[in-house]
Amino acid sequence: MADLSKFDPNAVANPNNNIFGLPFNEEEARLIILPVPWEVTVSNIAGTARSAEQIFKASLQIDLFDSYFPEGWRKGFFMPDVDKKILMKSDYLRKEAELYIDYISKGGIVDENKFMQKSLKEINEGGAMLNNWVYEQSKKFLDRDKLVCLIGGDHSTPLGFYKALSEKYGRFGILQIDAHCDLRKSYEGFKYSHASIMYNALEDIPGIEKLVQVSVRDLCEEEWNYVCNSNFRVVTYFDEEIKEKQFEGQQWHQITESIINHLPQQVYFSLDIDGLDPKLCRHTGTPVQGGLQTEEVLYLFKKVIESGRKLIGFDLVEVGVGENGSDSNVGSRLLWKLCNLMMKSNS
Repeated sequence: MADLSKFDPNAVANPNNNIFGLPFNEEEARLIILPVPWEVTVSNIAGTARSAEQIFKASLQIDLFDSYFPEGWRKGFFMPDVDKKILMKSDYLRKEAELYIDYISKGGIVDENKFMQKSLKEINEGGAMLNNWVYEQSKKFLDRDKLVCLIGGDHSTPLGFYKALSEKYGRFGILQIDAHCDLRKSYEGFKYSHASIMYNALEDIPGIEKLVQVSVRDLCEEEWNYVCNSNFRVVTYFDEEIKEKQFEGQQWHQITESIINHLPQQVYFSLDIDGLDPKLCRHTGTPVQGGLQTEEVLYLFKKVIESGRKLIGFDLVEVGVGENGSDSNVGSRLLWKLCNLMMKSNS
């Protein structure tokens, strides 16, 4: 364990230390924060591939005291360096995807264009490669009895992590905060699209016994049918319905209790930042009006922990990169709270 005798948690953060200014290395840290710089299939605003570096920078402005679990950080949080090879591959395939998306958006037929066929094949192969890389990286840390979480990148990034968690923990449920269902079989021809992460997870990983979605307010008919035909494996709390319940007098704690009752004993949090009110995440890939406040999300997460359920992992994805750093500021503070919740649940 790191020698903290000379570390002052009340002082200004040292940028030569790791995330949040903490003086831990990979070996010493209990929690590993895995950055995944990938945004190949983003269909609107790009930038999230570089969010981990921006969150790291913003994290140095966070005070380390968290009244909910004041000693959590002493167990050690550590974020490895962003893998530049993965980032370069993302940048390359992102350019291919932009050309491809532009082509099909203008009515182009992929089967009649060999260049577009080649691009689509490369993009889908790249997604498979990324899934395997995330699986291997997360499994490596899980095999060393580390707690692991993930920072995207777009929402396609955690699929390999889900597989590694299923192998380690067996069956679990996912609590997804998101403006979108992400239940399309594919989107724009991309098998591993950010819009398909939950479809792929449910189809490929039997250990995921339940998916509870909160704040959804943008979906297609295919996704609606998937939810309706899931035999309650998927339970979706639509943002409109949440707001209507509140308008009619129901309290957030009552809605929260209903959400938690659907979750199994072992839980994973998937936080797509576009599940929040877009004023908190203006540069996310696909912002949608409505959504939750950070306090509502954190209350829900805390109540999951207090229910006695175990948090086995989480991801924070789709954080945008804006000029004033507002998105990364919100992202870094959510990450801090999530890390402490992870410590609380596993203490």
